[in-house]
Amino acid sequence: MATFLSLYPYNPIFYVPTPSSNHGSASASSFFKRTKFVVLSAHSNPKILKTNRKSTYGKYLSTYDTDEEDEEMDDEDDDDDDWFSDEEFAEPADFNAKDKRLKSKKLADRQQEEERGGARSFNNGQSTRLPKSQRIASLQQNNSAQYGRHSKEKRYPHLSEEIVLDVKWLPLLDYLSTFGINESQFIQIYERHMSSFQINVCSAQERIDYLLSLGVKHKDIKRILLRQPQILEYTVENNLKTHVAFLMGLGVPSSKIGQIIAATPSLFSYSVENSLKPSARYLIEEVGIKEKDLGKVIQLSPQILVQRIDISWNTRFMFLTKELGAPRESVVKMVTKHPQLLHYSIDDGLLPRINFLRSIGMKNPDILKILTSLTQVLSLSLEANLKPKYLYLVNELHNEVQSLTKYPMYLSLSLEQRIRPRHKFLVSLKKAPKGPFPLGSLVPTDECFCKQWAGTTLDKYLAFRQRLLIKKFAEKYDRKM
Repeated sequence: MATFLSLYPYNPIFYVPTPSSNHGSASASSFFKRTKFVVLSAHSNPKILKTNRKSTYGKYLSTYDTDEEDEEMDDEDDDDDDWFSDEEFAEPADFNAKDKRLKSKKLADRQQEEERGGARSFNNGQSTRLPKSQRIASLQQNNSAQYGRHSKEKRYPHLSEEIVLDVKWLPLLDYLSTFGINESQFIQIYERHMSSFQINVCSAQERIDYLLSLGVKHKDIKRILLRQPQILEYTVENNLKTHVAFLMGLGVPSSKIGQIIAATPSLFSYSVENSLKPSARYLIEEVGIKEKDLGKVIQLSPQILVQRIDISWNTRFMFLTKELGAPRESVVKMVTKHPQLLHYSIDDGLLPRINFLRSIGMKNPDILKILTSLTQVLSLSLEANLKPKYLYLVNELHNEVQSLTKYPMYLSLSLEQRIRPRHKFLVSLKKAPKGPFPLGSLVPTDECFCKQWAGTTLDKYLAFRQRLLIKKFAEKYDRKM
């Protein structure tokens, strides 16, 4: 039973984005209506359809297709029978108009051929087309030879040993294999969501084709299915398109939809009305993210829509306020620039990096200024990134740690690809100052750097950097040897 709770005042205990596959249609223009309640629902299976519907392989279809799709298929088959073309069936024999006798075959032979699934029959001298159910039955007999009793052991020997492999699943497995899924990965999919194997291959292809049309890359289909095999059960009209319309209504451009799906395929398992919209409203009304920035936030971290956003926000906001004295406005800026902040562990992620900045002599106001300007510092590795850059800053560039408050971007730049090559290049040209190295020379593009600081051509700098990288790689390789 759905529970209705008031958003004012907000009670985070009951705010639970709950997966559900029963998705209502969402209008982008009415998305931010100020509805004062949240509806929570449990995860449920897709609609169960006609149980007597059969696939072209002679087996009953999955119960995850919709009545609408079934009607569409019937309409398409009646209007366009290319799949059941006349070439698939025997041609009608000719009659002699006078004696009504067959010219090409005896009637008995013709009747036997019809019993084997022929496409034409005779009635008072007229040639008529068999009903669609009989034409499908004919193709089912033809497919039985291809997907025989022993074909599953031949084509999927390892899979057949691990699970009870139904021969009716073979067409789907063959299709999914084209995306690079091997037998071991099929076992993973089976263990994660066995009913995905019961999907009709035509329905699966329709849904995957739709994902590809949205910009999902062919190579990402395998990863999506391994993480969220239930996506094969979600219909295009009642689920996939509804969620895509919701994302675009938030301001996500169509060119980014494929990337979001690849990053968070579980998005489709959450109800738009009962889970995703309340999460988006919470980000705007409770966290304080501006509506115009919400699309960008979702692009940077689509997982933010499917996590317990109330708990994530409250715990990290209270931590940063207590640890650094951060005002709410600063924390909102951090989340807007780097929403991944809400996923990071406090004990293993945020606190160790804050303590590192303290250990090199920075005070809380300086740390807050850096984090507000460059929040992604919290995502950088201590040993492989922050510590080496700090040592290079003070030992090679002869800068004080306080210079980071003016140029916090320094911490996000690559030491091997940007910082060291530019420093060494200016030193080789004898254009590096004797005092602290100007961190401003590390900020512009390579072309601007060559023009404004080095006074040379871009090709000359790129060649120098390449030699430096090769030398550094050789030194690293020798140490390993």
